[in-house]
Amino acid sequence: MNTQFKKGILDLCILKVVKDKEMYGFEIIDKLSHILDINENTIYPILRRLTEQKLFETYTKDSPLGAQRKYYKITLEGEKKLALFTEDWDAFIKNVNYILKGEQDE
Repeated sequence: MNTQFKKGILDLCILKVVKDKEMYGFEIIDKLSHILDINENTIYPILRRLTEQKLFETYTKDSPLGAQRKYYKITLEGEKKLALFTEDWDAFIKNVNYILKGEQDE
């Protein structure tokens, strides 16, 4: 997938998976990397930015493997942003498909 195109939708995808389940960073990477070609160098800066924007809260939790893990939880503001992103994404996809299928107005 084109890198520029992917950058535009990663916020949406990250917000969605964290809304579905509070996760720690590597868990988010693992979940998304099975579908998208991404890695930690892409995801961690986005997680930091979304947290700074108050779309996520973080907390630490003991790990069965030793060190504590930093978990991400979506905030009410994050849920609102996710709803707006989803609306925008749905409208965008609808319009792009309209164009690609050649259904333009004459």
